[in-house]
Amino acid sequence: MYVEKQMSFVLIIFAHFCSSLYIGGKVSPYRRRLSHGRGGMIRMDVNAVNTVSFENLDGTNVRIGIISTRWNAKIIDSLKSEVKNVLLSNNVKEENIFETSVPGSWELPSAARFLALSGTVDAILCLGCLIKGDTLHFEYIADSVSSGLMSVQLQTSVPCTFGILTVLNEEQAIQRSSGPNNHGTSWAKTTIEMASLRQSALGISNKAGTINLGFANSDDPDSSSPKMPKIGDKKIYF
Repeated sequence: MYVEKQMSFVLIIFAHFCSSLYIGGKVSPYRRRLSHGRGGMIRMDVNAVNTVSFENLDGTNVRIGIISTRWNAKIIDSLKSEVKNVLLSNNVKEENIFETSVPGSWELPSAARFLALSGTVDAILCLGCLIKGDTLHFEYIADSVSSGLMSVQLQTSVPCTFGILTVLNEEQAIQRSSGPNNHGTSWAKTTIEMASLRQSALGISNKAGTINLGFANSDDPDSSSPKMPKIGDKKIYF
């Protein structure tokens, strides 16, 4: 008896879902977003996903760190060029853009943590490109790097934008790193917005030297960062 009731409930839910796909004899907007893949599986139509809008961005006082990989150099160079153009066009000062590079995507979380702890940036954009091969290397790296960058931003309170292409082939990478579909555009804008959000949330002064979270150099007399305590000639850091 219990099983019969459960089956009836499931059938009612399924019937309600099916009816939502068709409204007045017409295909509903939700149904139009679905397409059938192999084996009759229903997949979302990526063309139905709207782009994120960015309004009233002003990067005048934010400090941005860009960490890029040296693997897939042509792809990365194209992404980085677009990122810098967007940053500058949204009033981020060139002297407030810090750039460095690492060998590959695996090294991005460590480098992002070092930079975040320096206290010299308000947000970090990590640029990389992972192209799937014949082994599981792609899956291991992509999963570990995304998890690592999430940990860095949660532990340091410095936002880290995931600017890493995870694609199946080089053609997909080229499509997403050039022309009007260059992902560097939205990544740069996201980084500006998160940098501004961090400053607002933490009440950070919009001066070059802000709250010192770790290894920043505070010897500059004009810096508003707190001075690091010293024992003899050695500095003590967090």
